[in-house]
Amino acid sequence: QVQLVESGGGLVQPGGSLRLSCAASGIRFNSYNMGWYRQAPGKQRELVARITNGGGTNYADSVKGRFTISRDNAKNTVFLQMNSLKPEDTAVYYCNAARVTTIYWGQGTRVTVSS
Repeated sequence: QVQLVESGGGLVQPGGSLRLSCAASGIRFNSYNMGWYRQAPGKQRELVARITNGGGTNYADSVKGRFTISRDNAKNTVFLQMNSLKPEDTAVYYCNAARVTTIYWGQGTRVTVSS
């Protein structure tokens, strides 16, 4: 059974930081591209950051320079370090594992940026 379990969300003030984690099980983790997506109320889900199985990364323009995605293949975990958070970063953040035509999603973790 495949599971992607996100953690690390919460309430943070503008300018603060959070680190999201996504622990994967049931897949050969090091063969999957991993991503973080987010969905704000009333908006479509969007890509935040992605890291390939080879370690290449790409980011949404809105988070470049503030967010960093990384992975630990030994721990089957992908991380999203979020710095300089803004109210517009408020959303539910979802972990994604993708390989060819196979895609898995986590249940999401909520991030609220508010004073």
